[in-house]
Amino acid sequence: MTIMVEGEVSRVTYHGSGHLYFTLKDRNSAISCVMFKGNNQKLKFRVEEGMQVIIGGGISVYTPRGSYQINCSTMEPAGSGALALAYEQLKSKLESKGYFDTSIKKPLPKFTKHIAVITSQTGAALQDMLNVANKRWPLVKITLFDTIVQGENSAPSIAHNIALADKIDVDIIIVGRGGGSLEDLWAFNEEIVADAIFNAKTPIISAVGHEIDYMISDFTADLRAPTPSAAMELALPDKTEMLIFLDSIINTYNATMQKVIDHKSKDLQQQIALLKQNSFDAKLTFYKNEIESLAKNYQNFFTLKLNQKKSQLDQLLQAYSLNDPSKKDKIGYAQISKDGNIIGLEKLKIGDIFSSQTSKVEIVAEVKEIK
Repeated sequence: MTIMVEGEVSRVTYHGSGHLYFTLKDRNSAISCVMFKGNNQKLKFRVEEGMQVIIGGGISVYTPRGSYQINCSTMEPAGSGALALAYEQLKSKLESKGYFDTSIKKPLPKFTKHIAVITSQTGAALQDMLNVANKRWPLVKITLFDTIVQGENSAPSIAHNIALADKIDVDIIIVGRGGGSLEDLWAFNEEIVADAIFNAKTPIISAVGHEIDYMISDFTADLRAPTPSAAMELALPDKTEMLIFLDSIINTYNATMQKVIDHKSKDLQQQIALLKQNSFDAKLTFYKNEIESLAKNYQNFFTLKLNQKKSQLDQLLQAYSLNDPSKKDKIGYAQISKDGNIIGLEKLKIGDIFSSQTSKVEIVAEVKEIK
């Protein structure tokens, strides 16, 4: 006969065999309970001291002591669901271990070449993600790891495939599935999945269910996406936006290069002009003009000097002609000199000795009288 009993848990013992031993009590009484390994492994939450629960099972006798105990087959938290309690317990545990620390979250690459998708091959979520990828960035390579995402073996399947995907050369791993009940999505709340996400070296996006669904995998992953389709949008650039961006780069490049070409063209024209000014022909013409100018100036200078010298020579010749003694020998004229110097008669004084000469005769005389 199956009975249902509600009470407070005390003296909890998780045995190495996998069995769970505890006492269920209320204000007035207490009874020993056991939940054997097979049933214990099905619990979604961990039984803790002081927890109020509702158990189901049958009465049995522990023969060595002759005491009664309840052999539990089911257990639910009183006042709240088992899944809700398990969720909060695991969330609190992993948070204390640093699984949700934002400082350790890995950034997504800007340009993704290869994505690993951890989901069911037959699920609608896969097709949604592939459609988004084809529209946004057809160049991306997608490797599918067909995964059990619901049921008893789903959590180990998810964890195993995360480890496999982390070993190949991918840029991002997307872990997820479409919507469903809490029980359907529960694999993503399992500790084994959280451990696999936390230990992976590749950035992971968790994309489970709908926007209102928050799984333990969402908190552990490097990024949470509200849906699988949104995960692919977060992982990939938009080709349309990229084409617009490339057009802007090309326009900027062309404008910049045109400015550079115009600037260099002006520099080249200046260099050509300088080259022409300093070329051999320009230099030859310059020096030819200089030589011609110098020759002309020299000719003018030489002519001027020649005329000056000729004029001076004419003056000397005229002076010489005037002072030619042969032309001075006129009757009644003689040259008067005193002490070897030619002087005029008015310079002589009484008693001076002077000479009077022509080209033929010199007379030495003394001044006796001046009139």
